[in-house]
Amino acid sequence: MTTSPNSPQAARIAHRSSLAVFVATTLLLGAGIGGWTLMQRATAADQPAAKAPPPVSVSVARVQERDVPLYLAGVGTVTANASVVVKTRIDGQLEKVGFEEGQEVKKGQLLAQIDPRALQAQLAQAEAQRAKDSATLMNARLDLQRYTTLRSQDAATQQQLDTQKALVAQLEAAVKTDEAQVAYAKVQLSYTTINAPLSGRVGARLVDPGNIVHAADANGLVVINQIDPITLVFTLPEEAVVGINRAQRSSQQPLKVMAYARDSQEVLATGKLVLLDNQINITNGTVQLKARFDNAEHKLWPGQYVNARLQMNSHGNALTVPAAAIQRNQQGTYVYAISQDDKANMQPVKVDRIQDGVAVLGADSGLTVDQRVVIDGQYKLKPGSRIVESKPQPPKGAAAAPGANTEAKGSTK
Repeated sequence: MTTSPNSPQAARIAHRSSLAVFVATTLLLGAGIGGWTLMQRATAADQPAAKAPPPVSVSVARVQERDVPLYLAGVGTVTANASVVVKTRIDGQLEKVGFEEGQEVKKGQLLAQIDPRALQAQLAQAEAQRAKDSATLMNARLDLQRYTTLRSQDAATQQQLDTQKALVAQLEAAVKTDEAQVAYAKVQLSYTTINAPLSGRVGARLVDPGNIVHAADANGLVVINQIDPITLVFTLPEEAVVGINRAQRSSQQPLKVMAYARDSQEVLATGKLVLLDNQINITNGTVQLKARFDNAEHKLWPGQYVNARLQMNSHGNALTVPAAAIQRNQQGTYVYAISQDDKANMQPVKVDRIQDGVAVLGADSGLTVDQRVVIDGQYKLKPGSRIVESKPQPPKGAAAAPGANTEAKGSTK
């Protein structure tokens, strides 16, 4: 019996076939997914577990609490404690010089000699005039005695006596004038010998012997700079004035100033503050200070630029860390602090100042005494990184321990 394609029986047969295909496909797909899942689990089970990152090797230091003096730092210029341009005070020919260029001279030492003959002649002339007027005065005084005796005997008139008295007074004034001329001539003559007005170091000779020198010459003969002691002029911000005045009032001694080389931390000299200027420079908002140093070894030289540190009297216990531990980001300064389980964490800190390679921390920095902080290797760290302290490396070129090569040397037989 043949079934028509459009009959209800044929429709049921087609529906059953489609359903069977769908079920079979679903079962095959489910089996495939299950098998793939089992395969992935098996593969994952076969792979080893992911390892934790190794600890980072860093150098550390400990937070310390210590008494830290307060310094104010500035840049200054070394100047001579005193500087004199030696000039002649008279006109004449320079006969000789009594110094070598660059020589240390003492106060009163002969520096130069000017031809004195003309002034010696003027002095002799003044002394001769004084002698002449003195002799005339002596004779006038004798005549006055005679007129006085004659007047007492009524043998001379009062007018004659008064005239003689006036003559004696006139001659006395003339003698005083002569004495002044003699003194002036002696002073002028003394100017022919030029002595050092102070102790110091002379510079280059500006005039050679044989030249005619004049009192109006601008350059002079030589320049003397006093460099022991020597001074340092430096500036600080105007905000420091109040603190400096307070420190000066509370101290029995002048404040200490240290001069450092510009390219290193070498202390060239230690001296004392001698001047806090009486006004602030309104152009740049700074105040000028001057310090004086003993300079026997001549480590400081006029015109030299140095770093100046003014030590205040303010002392106090504060937490400190090496300056190398301080790091900076957009939020401010921080350090990598090490916890008990050797993990590095970023700890924000407030830095009051950095001096001598040490950072002085402000209050509420979150650190404690003896806590470890990282001073080298921060660039390798992330918050929470485990660390291991690196051992200090021996200095390069260090000599081997005694006996280190004994075996090697003794093995050659």
